[in-house]
Amino acid sequence: MEIALDSGDTAWVLISAALVLLMTPGLALFYGGMVRSKSVLNMMMMSFGALGVVSILWVLYGFSMTFGSSKGGLVGDPTEYFGLSGLFGDRLLGYLDDTVETVPGIPALVFVAFQAVFAIITVALISGAIADRAKFSTWLVFAGIWATVVYFPVAHWVFSFDGYVSEAGGWIANTLGAIDFAGGTAVHINAGAAGLALALVLGKRVGFGREAMRPHNLPLVMLGAGLLWFGWFGFNAGSALAANGLAGLTFVNTLGATAAASLAWLIVEKVRDGHGTSLGAASGVVAGLVAITPSCSAVTPLGALALGAVAGALCALAVGLKFRFGYDDSLDVVGVHLVGGLVGTIGIGFLADPGAAAGAEGLLFGGGVDLLVKQTVGALAVLAFSFVATSVIGLALEKTIGFRLEKEAEMAGIDLQEHAESGYDISGVSGGRFGSSGAVTTAPSAKTPEGASA
Repeated sequence: MEIALDSGDTAWVLISAALVLLMTPGLALFYGGMVRSKSVLNMMMMSFGALGVVSILWVLYGFSMTFGSSKGGLVGDPTEYFGLSGLFGDRLLGYLDDTVETVPGIPALVFVAFQAVFAIITVALISGAIADRAKFSTWLVFAGIWATVVYFPVAHWVFSFDGYVSEAGGWIANTLGAIDFAGGTAVHINAGAAGLALALVLGKRVGFGREAMRPHNLPLVMLGAGLLWFGWFGFNAGSALAANGLAGLTFVNTLGATAAASLAWLIVEKVRDGHGTSLGAASGVVAGLVAITPSCSAVTPLGALALGAVAGALCALAVGLKFRFGYDDSLDVVGVHLVGGLVGTIGIGFLADPGAAAGAEGLLFGGGVDLLVKQTVGALAVLAFSFVATSVIGLALEKTIGFRLEKEAEMAGIDLQEHAESGYDISGVSGGRFGSSGAVTTAPSAKTPEGASA
């Protein structure tokens, strides 16, 4: 048996990688519009900083830690593909099949590129939980440590399958046998739990719960959400690693679940608040995308609609938990990514349809509780590990080099403090609603809702 290059599959995975890379600038716009005007540049820089740090680490040892030969199912050998050695040239990857003489494959470096952009956006997602109050230099240090200690091992657990790149893979994918097609655990539960841990370590923003901290630019939020939705088709359909029917199913499921979640969020807002908001529509889009990520191969299009609706409604309710429990998750990484990731991952145990590509049977299709238990164990294991490890990293950085911005600097504006820039420097205007830096100093309209989603 041999692996032969499939140019169509190769082209699709390369395009998908580019789509997922676009999601990080999209996230920067999404997060940037949700913060106050004095924080927009820093918020966007946190996404771009993660892109720079994680890309370098991925080339050096991140890919090897994720897809190298497994050390007890917990982490890959960081030296096996250090600097991506052994993966250049004609090295091809393909799912082995003993029943055929030739299997289609893609160049190893194409797979490297596709997985790199997953690592980048996972780290960037965390930044929304600590908006307005984290030192940028410490954030870059955190990004490198967290990717190494948390993301690369967890991605190994979830994405490293026996025999695809190396001989042995991670415990969730192989030993446990839980389903996570494109990263509900490794990306969203992982980032959501980390966001909660950092929000607790850094504490609340100055004025949290007493002052309105509304999004300063809702069109920017909606543009970012649109780019995320666009790029997410590469995230999910690209994870088929081939231009085939599986990619088609995951594409349609991603479309349907996202639409259902956005409408469900708006319905919750209408019933609860009397009106649906643009921020709610955008937040619902992200909630649906998060929930369908692990499950897009395991449900039918009708199941995707149901899953998206449940996720949209639950996440719309979950974003208010920070006020009830008193933690300051600035842009609702917990309410959207952690809750949405749990809904999508555990929901597979209920909604997995044997007629879908994964062929699994959920509880509602007569499959019993076996799959539900596997999904729950995988989700909770990632949640617990990420929360504990992130807490340790965050506390260590706070005690050594300092993570939280000084109170005076936070009140003046993190953009000026950390970057010596203003997002809205309008020359020749003084007084009125513009400060000396040119930044808008008054709050948005009272009709503008409190920031929600991530």
